[in-house]
Amino acid sequence: MESVDVGMWSILPPVIAIALALITKEVLFSLALGIMSGAIIYSAALGLGVTGVFTTTIDLMIAKISDSGNAAMLLFLALLGALVALITRAGGSKAYGAWAVRKIKSQRSAGLVTALLGLLIFIDDYFNCLTVGTVMRPVTDSHNMSREKLAYFIDATAAPICVIAPVSSWAASVISYYPTETGITGMQAFIASIPMNLYALLTISMVICLAIRKHGDFGPMARAQHRALKTVSRNSAASSGDDELNVFAVSDKGKVIDLLIPVICLVGFSILAMLWYGGYWTIGENGYRKTVFEAFGDTTAGYALALGGFGALFAAFFLFVPRNLVSFKEFFACITAGVKSMIGAILILTLAWTISGICRDLLETGTYVAGLVQASALPIALIPAIMFIVSAALSFATGTSWGTFGILIPITINICDIVAPHLSIISLSSVLAGSVFGDHCSPISDTTILSSTGAQCRHIDHVSTQLPYAVTVASACFIGYIIAGFTAPLGATISTLITLSSSFGILFALLIILPKIVGLHTLSR
Repeated sequence: MESVDVGMWSILPPVIAIALALITKEVLFSLALGIMSGAIIYSAALGLGVTGVFTTTIDLMIAKISDSGNAAMLLFLALLGALVALITRAGGSKAYGAWAVRKIKSQRSAGLVTALLGLLIFIDDYFNCLTVGTVMRPVTDSHNMSREKLAYFIDATAAPICVIAPVSSWAASVISYYPTETGITGMQAFIASIPMNLYALLTISMVICLAIRKHGDFGPMARAQHRALKTVSRNSAASSGDDELNVFAVSDKGKVIDLLIPVICLVGFSILAMLWYGGYWTIGENGYRKTVFEAFGDTTAGYALALGGFGALFAAFFLFVPRNLVSFKEFFACITAGVKSMIGAILILTLAWTISGICRDLLETGTYVAGLVQASALPIALIPAIMFIVSAALSFATGTSWGTFGILIPITINICDIVAPHLSIISLSSVLAGSVFGDHCSPISDTTILSSTGAQCRHIDHVSTQLPYAVTVASACFIGYIIAGFTAPLGATISTLITLSSSFGILFALLIILPKIVGLHTLSR
């Protein structure tokens, strides 16, 4: 399908979807209306008539599902749901929950372990969201941490760590978008951008602070925590809230290894599969063999994760069935139940991809927003701060940070090369930071959806409780990028030190002040 320039009308579909999601709390309904509004605009612009509205919607949806990367991700979701159901039925989650309750004595420790695990899984954000949720949910439940806070911890240690990890699917994406005629490689630019990727660094720091502080929550998250603390302690898989996974009696013979081994197999097989699809073991015609980083950069993450999920299921069969934790018949019944448990996430992801396609591929929302930036007369020193806001708005509206990278990185670097070469790396950092911020907040973002899925938290509850936290970090980042723009002539080292110290100082001040105004202790009086 051809794209069409509809000007400011291109921002209407994401505005409708996001506004309705926040008002009605019904994500599927809101996404569907956003998609239909975009299809109406597209059909009207091309004169396709009423039938064009429906054919455009269905054709684009089928195209998104048929896309090999998206199809592989849906398969991975189904396989992961099956693996979670099997681990639950075999008693692995129950045994791990009992062990963790004995070893992890407080909500603070549970939060820190969750954050640490999220930071360790830096290869891919999808993998991060679902794995951390699966492993840590029984532990955080037992210590009455709200599902909303768990979802935030998952989301805040997924994309933020991936976007500053040189060996990750995100690094490969950024490198591929970086212009080749700038005089430095994409990898050099990516590494140089890490110290000034303020949103990633500050978000990770905020997660650690929230895990350590006893009364550090504020806003809607404080209310969610207050509710969780007043409930009876939830433990293990029995509180998963997923009826599909509770149709079988949980085995009492399960051990901690019945959770750890499948998860380790999932991680290990996924990493090996990423190297395989990236050509690590393939010798080129000139005898050259790719490095580990090059292989990760060239891999197809969706395919690798799907293969890793299949390998983990294969390992689970030989771990559970011979020991009679799960019978042969129950094994495949659990697979069916697990796949059913992922249908909600699969539907939301499919609709999110479709509305993203409406905005990016048909209505040229990104091109319209980028054109506004390019045509405006911006004060040079404010370029990083302005690009942070623009990339955040575009990522929020389209629900994709990678799509925002592809649109804004070449434009930003070209602008800086012409008017302010000394701001190129800082501006690259601000685009990456703003894209992650917008994606972090957006109800139609796939990582936001997967984080709520991993935590088994209502999606809209995750969005509403996470938003004030993300905005708090972004406020410090915005001021930081203003400072960075004005201090850049002093040199990269001095500018970085001034910017980082100022941004962290602002964030920590906010984290001290906000809980005193709308914190957990104010709600419990």
